[in-house]
Amino acid sequence: MLNWRKTCIVVVLVIACHGCSSTSSAPRDALTPDSARSAQDTLVVSDSQGDTQLLDTALTDTFAPLPGLGDLAGACGILDEEEWQSNTPFFFRNTLDFAAETYAVEKLSPGGQEIITDENLGGGSLLSEAFAFEVLYRCELATLLKTEREIDYQDIDGKKTDLLLSIDARKVGVSVTRAYHYPAGEPYTAEEARTLLEKKLPDVLLSADNATTADAWQRSILHILAYDAQHADMVQAAYEQLDAVVQDKTIVVVTVTEGQDSHIY
Repeated sequence: MLNWRKTCIVVVLVIACHGCSSTSSAPRDALTPDSARSAQDTLVVSDSQGDTQLLDTALTDTFAPLPGLGDLAGACGILDEEEWQSNTPFFFRNTLDFAAETYAVEKLSPGGQEIITDENLGGGSLLSEAFAFEVLYRCELATLLKTEREIDYQDIDGKKTDLLLSIDARKVGVSVTRAYHYPAGEPYTAEEARTLLEKKLPDVLLSADNATTADAWQRSILHILAYDAQHADMVQAAYEQLDAVVQDKTIVVVTVTEGQDSHIY
């Protein structure tokens, strides 16, 4: 996606003074998902910088996240036709900063609240699943189709995913995990990051193959909530060293949580 956008920089710079100001001034709630992403893309490619991080920052500036618990920054509003039509992997990173704001279920979106109400199939990952949804809802206009207990599979003992969402009118399966080292405050190691990815990425594809025809999704996301930036750095470094067979075609989204985030871990 970014390489394609870089090729458009020269063209868009020529027309930027005519199109960018009117696009960015449109009210956020007046934009449909498609028109919002079109506005975002136009502004992003007009940036004269080619750096991935700068482009991610520009994405946030031009595609303001929906309101919710915590401030979102980084890659936001970035999933579009380039990702949906591709069978190659993508890696995106953003930050969710709760600052001093404490968690309460009523602060979540209706979809996030439904995830909490429905619960999952066990383990302590329910809140991380809810906040993975919150990020995709606020950044990608995702809607919740089914929670973990509702998705139908061919083999009930086979691999499962956590959420079935709709993004850009496409079914997307989302598996959620956490990059966290116990006890808190100690560095996350490269070995831990690699182990996490090598376990979770193959499981994502197995769960997709296990879904029934009615619930089959078109694209898979592995959403990792990282305890801090150091944890996310280790995940990103490990991901870049993975064999392409392990990366396969999954979209990886890493969200660093900051502030009052103990409820997630």
